Amino acid sequence: MFENKTEQQAKDEILKMVAEYCDTYHNKKEYHEGDRIPYASRVYDHEEMCNLVDSALEFWLTSGRYTDEFEKKFAEYLGVRYCALVNSGSSANLVAFMTLTSPLLGDRKINRGDEVITVAAGFPTTIAAMIQYGAVPVFVDMTIPQYNIDVTQLEAALSDKTKAVMIAHTLGNPFDLAAVKAFCDKHNLWLVEDNCDALGSTYTIDGVTKQTGTIGDIGTSSFYPPHHMTMGEGGAVYTDDPLLNKIIRSMRDWGRDCICSSGRDNMCGHRFDGQHGELPFGYDHKYVYSHFGYNLKATDMQAAIGCAQLEKFPSFVERRKHNFNRLKAGLKEVEDKLILPEPCENSDPSWFGFLLTCREGVEKNHVVQYLEKEGVQTRMLFGGNMLKQPCFSELKKAGEGYRVIGDLPVTDQIMTDTFWIGVYPGMTDEMIDYMIRKIKEAVQ
Repeated sequence: MFENKTEQQAKDEILKMVAEYCDTYHNKKEYHEGDRIPYASRVYDHEEMCNLVDSALEFWLTSGRYTDEFEKKFAEYLGVRYCALVNSGSSANLVAFMTLTSPLLGDRKINRGDEVITVAAGFPTTIAAMIQYGAVPVFVDMTIPQYNIDVTQLEAALSDKTKAVMIAHTLGNPFDLAAVKAFCDKHNLWLVEDNCDALGSTYTIDGVTKQTGTIGDIGTSSFYPPHHMTMGEGGAVYTDDPLLNKIIRSMRDWGRDCICSSGRDNMCGHRFDGQHGELPFGYDHKYVYSHFGYNLKATDMQAAIGCAQLEKFPSFVERRKHNFNRLKAGLKEVEDKLILPEPCENSDPSWFGFLLTCREGVEKNHVVQYLEKEGVQTRMLFGGNMLKQPCFSELKKAGEGYRVIGDLPVTDQIMTDTFWIGVYPGMTDEMIDYMIRKIKEAVQ
């Protein structure tokens, strides 16, 4: 088949066939009323598939040219200096937190027993690394209808052990960054923005509009299929701080000192002429470890998909906003039954989902089960109140390892009365209108 062809000609022919295959067999089927409407789904075409196969044909497999391209373009999109691609959003949160435990940070290093302010309603891996390391999460309550941290409780959560604030922007809605950033600046605290559910959201602070994830010290993203863009699995950690970037890459890459990318040696020109700890002078710098790190790199095949997704991403954000606005307009007449979500002041959310809280007299389980029966997929706000999850049983039994400010009544209300539906960019107006109709039927 490839006789008398160069390797590039053969590759071009393969990729042409891949594009035709994708266009023929991966076309989305037309929606018909009553078809199941998922809360999220991948949106892609032959460009992602061709990039994936192109990377596979190179067979580099680990991080390579597509990784370099993605990190550069993603950082440019966000408006930050540094981006490190990792294998998941949960790994991104792990790297972000563990970066703040580095001895290179001196007195600002998070030690075991130090405290990090956060919230209990969210995804477990926002707080998992804190607990696994031995830091103490301090839980404050949330607000409805923004579903973000109650900033009036920040000062009450502060202690002489507080080192950081690490919280997520809930389902695309930014938390009150002005208040949280001012609090962190006042008390010399690190701020980590878990941006996994909010990529594309913006926030205006001090008269400047910025991407969420870029206002704190470190931001994280997830590229799991339901998220704003996908690589299948994948995530990113980003910052403007060169020292934090150095630590982020070390934590991601086994904890090593060396900055050489895979397949490259001696970029610094000092591979064999340094003194590192108590190692023999001139010990190979590729095998010097400054941190107890991990291997959390993504593959180049994932990055190849991400490069194609990133080109489409601005249109994804606009469609999410359109779908959210259509849902909200259509549900206005049942506001006496359901609390509708509101964006945070000074923000323009790239919505991940549409949160609904049942008012008194409306039973959430009835509404959710009705929607599921009618083909509308629903989700809870992840862990609800994480303190009520089985994974907290041992900590609660011991009565240590975390602190709580107050009784978290709004967090419990969210756990009991709140659910959400999707607004992903593959949704059509017909699908949105069907969901509106079924929600109205469910609350009558």
